[in-house]
Amino acid sequence: MASVTLRRACVWALGSCAQGLIQSKVIVPRLAVCRLKSTLQYLTRQDLPKLAYQKLKGKSPGVIFLPGFASDMNAQKAVALEEFCKSLGHSFIRFDYTGSGSSEGDFTECTIGGWKKDVLHVLDSLAEGPQILVGSSMGGWLMLLAAIARPEKIAALVGIAPAVDHFVTAFNQLPLEERKAIEEKGQWKFPSKYNEQGFYDMPYSFIKEAENHCLLKGPIPITCPVRLIHGMKDEDVPWHVSVEVGDCILNADVDIILRKHGQHRMSEKDDIKLIVYTIDDLIDKLTTLG
Repeated sequence: MASVTLRRACVWALGSCAQGLIQSKVIVPRLAVCRLKSTLQYLTRQDLPKLAYQKLKGKSPGVIFLPGFASDMNAQKAVALEEFCKSLGHSFIRFDYTGSGSSEGDFTECTIGGWKKDVLHVLDSLAEGPQILVGSSMGGWLMLLAAIARPEKIAALVGIAPAVDHFVTAFNQLPLEERKAIEEKGQWKFPSKYNEQGFYDMPYSFIKEAENHCLLKGPIPITCPVRLIHGMKDEDVPWHVSVEVGDCILNADVDIILRKHGQHRMSEKDDIKLIVYTIDDLIDKLTTLG
């Protein structure tokens, strides 16, 4: 019980540390390490672009952060999770997909299948022992695909506004005439408020390839604990997607947490605290069971 209490104190302090809110009178010596950062490294792969990553060595279960579409490993959530894992001595990996951030490759030539391979390379080449995958938005889709492909390596999953099947669903919701026009042009101006232009140029071939990785058409063969966190004010990926994902997952140990005022990115101070608390509970549960 004492170790759990200490863990809770660390989580609270790290939630504040990530936001610059810790005052001098509540400094905890053990948390001084949260100012240290992992160093940028590259995973070399034969005939494939190098993947940029940062890794902290530590105890199992380890944690791996999977960014969203067009995002990278320097996202606020990823940095906060690294500080949390550092404080508890657990291993942590954050990385950039091919064509994103500091990794090599052409973003316009990437696919869901290619990014899935990136996650599997990280699991196979960098991760040691069981891992908790934390997937944000599109990363939530990729974490499910990776868990299906490498069940022996996955201890648990945490999806943050998981955008499962999102691009295919969004495309199929377009009027028939618009879909035909995109198919003929071979290009879709995928709308996004996170891009200065207001859209991303997405090849039609990206959508067709993504159809091979859709999961919501039937049971999702995952048996590890799953936690899905979604904001009810999410204007990009509706929260009911998490409910649908939960229904499809075969395992009964699935919790869906809805935040009434949460947005898609879930990057507010209280959002990040909730994510950290959720991972902390999973680590405690997995350690106890182990």
